[in-house]
Amino acid sequence: MVLNFFFLFMSILILGNVPPEVELSGRDGGIVNGGDFSTDMIKGKVYLFLYVDPDVRKLNDHFIEELKKQKFDRSKFGSIVVINMAATWLPNFVLNKILKKKQKEFPNTIYVRDYKKVFVKKWKLKDDDYNILLFDKNGKLLFYKSGKLNKSDINTIIGLIKKATQ
Repeated sequence: MVLNFFFLFMSILILGNVPPEVELSGRDGGIVNGGDFSTDMIKGKVYLFLYVDPDVRKLNDHFIEELKKQKFDRSKFGSIVVINMAATWLPNFVLNKILKKKQKEFPNTIYVRDYKKVFVKKWKLKDDDYNILLFDKNGKLLFYKSGKLNKSDINTIIGLIKKATQ
């Protein structure tokens, strides 16, 4: 807990604030289905934002399964998964196949590629890890943690989503 607090303190991400805008386009990355990505899109509904090293993509499957059970109203709740493409030994063509399959499987989730660790540099997200962020409908940060979520973290996130989507 102290380490996470220290990391959050060292980050430019501050709970209750809207983080600086980040854009992914061209060689930096973008949306899997095509087009540029901007964090300015994180407005209008509550968004769960996952920034994931593909090597640890299953780390929080227990959380994702619990989240699916909640059946949140997709008009009020959205999800964005950004893959840190530079954090793995897997070739991009393999990751791209996996991402296209995931996009078809979960059409309500926005899948994004970050080829150059842009979010690690600009938001100081933890590299080579699984970062979980939650934003309110105005783009303000409600929750941030990197690593494996415990039951308390999961309950906190679900509670925040319920409260923010009322």
